[in-house]
Amino acid sequence: MTTIRLLGPPGIERDGQPVRSPRGRKAWALLCYLLLAERPPTRTHLAELFFGEADDPLGALRWTLAELRRALGVTDALRGDPVGVVLGAGIDVDVVLLTDESADPGLLLDAAGELLEGVNPASSPEFDSWLVVERHRVSAMIEARLRHAAAVLLAAGRADDAIAYAARAVARNPLEEGNHERLVRCLAAAGNRTAAQRQVAICEDLLRRELGIEASPALREAAGTATGSPRLAPRNGRAAAISQLDAGRAAIVAGAVDAGLECLRRAVAEAAGCHDISLQARALGALGGALIHAVRGRDEEGALALHEAIAFAAEAGDRTTSVAAHRELGFVEVQAGRYRTAETWLAKAQAMAETDAELAPLLGVRGMNASDTGDYPTALAVLAESVERAQRCGDHRQQAWSLSISARAHLLRGERSQASIELARSLALIREQRWMAFLPWPQALQAELDLQTGDAESAADGLEQAWATACRLGDPCWEGMAARGMGLLHARRGDHDAATAWLTEAETRCSRVPDRYQWVHAYVLDAAITTALDRDDERRAGPLVTALSSLAARSGMREFVVRAHLHRHRLGDPTALAASRLLGADIDNPALAALLRVTA
Repeated sequence: MTTIRLLGPPGIERDGQPVRSPRGRKAWALLCYLLLAERPPTRTHLAELFFGEADDPLGALRWTLAELRRALGVTDALRGDPVGVVLGAGIDVDVVLLTDESADPGLLLDAAGELLEGVNPASSPEFDSWLVVERHRVSAMIEARLRHAAAVLLAAGRADDAIAYAARAVARNPLEEGNHERLVRCLAAAGNRTAAQRQVAICEDLLRRELGIEASPALREAAGTATGSPRLAPRNGRAAAISQLDAGRAAIVAGAVDAGLECLRRAVAEAAGCHDISLQARALGALGGALIHAVRGRDEEGALALHEAIAFAAEAGDRTTSVAAHRELGFVEVQAGRYRTAETWLAKAQAMAETDAELAPLLGVRGMNASDTGDYPTALAVLAESVERAQRCGDHRQQAWSLSISARAHLLRGERSQASIELARSLALIREQRWMAFLPWPQALQAELDLQTGDAESAADGLEQAWATACRLGDPCWEGMAARGMGLLHARRGDHDAATAWLTEAETRCSRVPDRYQWVHAYVLDAAITTALDRDDERRAGPLVTALSSLAARSGMREFVVRAHLHRHRLGDPTALAASRLLGADIDNPALAALLRVTA
């Protein structure tokens, strides 16, 4: 058995013993690129990327590939054009194992170091940019797997085992409040309330010192909660549980969130008291969904309730509840920018789903996931199917939701006519359904479309309405979108001070809760950077570009990675334009392609 280690200082082990590394200062960089590239690269591309300064770039590439084959002990791999990367049986790659959702999570506890730690191949600036993005991406994927392992163990009642995984997630990303909250819940469930309270204090001080923000109330409350299940004393049994479940769902739909959550918590407790596992699954699923959609800052609590719901649903053979819980966990991951983990949950849900009522919302979230990562062809196809299925089963709210996400994709691609048609349909359905809680999102998108087509008056009216409704609802996502639009509107009018104030407000609003929608955060940062650079305000733009680069790379928002490089180019980075073209080559977005062509 041969193991290729790319995390930390790279190396090769055969049967547990280290072997001589491949010669050549670019060998490790080349091997890493071959193993992690989205598709097999051509020899010409590799020669330009790694050996462009050599007298014979293709010859240098051939020598290095031969050296890699020798070091790995393989003869048939790393050949052809494009270069094949299948290494065959008996060779493992640590990064591949650690980011594989089906692999043993125990391996995560030994993961340490960053990708190609200590390696400085002095290759092209394009490779250097690729490596920075990959380091962020791999770290984020390992963090997501650690979080998932902790949640699964906690839902199974193995809090002591969950602590190690949650603690590693905190160590990898200590500025993510959700990681601390998950660790606090693990410690509390294990009976160590003192350690849980200490972790709360550590997180509060860290966020205050490093980010200048206060932790959410959910963090401190987590220290007194054992798991996602509420600890209320059951009183009346199964009939009471069903009654509380129905009442809770009705209250949430009616907008009485606090009363609805109280009923759902009681339903969970009553179901547990009468030992009805199917009812427990349904009550936990309803509670988890309500916490995610109806209350900002409660995604961690909601996710843990959903993990418990899945466990009970599997035991009870409740397919419907399992589909919904998997979908909701996928939605949580999309919002958090953990897109690969989201796709895993959504794929599992789709494998179980059977009806239009199940598939319409599921495909909507899958389309959102694909759009956020810049896979627009997939997003538009999946969202169109979601709209069709929602229409067939009479789910008009889902139809409006999926239409708005599809319209956003068309807007980002510069397809204004298609965006206009879908936004009109979405807004009409929302008003028919009187779904005011969702209205600010398509209103903000419509206002941006109006602004792009030169109708500033209509844009102003729409943004003012979206802002007022968003503030009344207290939804940070809608607030951020509306404030972003107001900033662009004022920039268009030439009022740059007002534009900066609104865009600063947008960034504050959209990131004020731990379970923020990361795509909106990136969208706001991108607009703020563009506006600052248009004013030649490099001092303001610089830190924002750094924030956008890190956020986009960690989450896998490929288009924003490219846009961050384009911003760096405008700031004077001589290598950024070539890197942006390399990283944007596989993104099917006509508007982005045009921007890459004309940027000089």
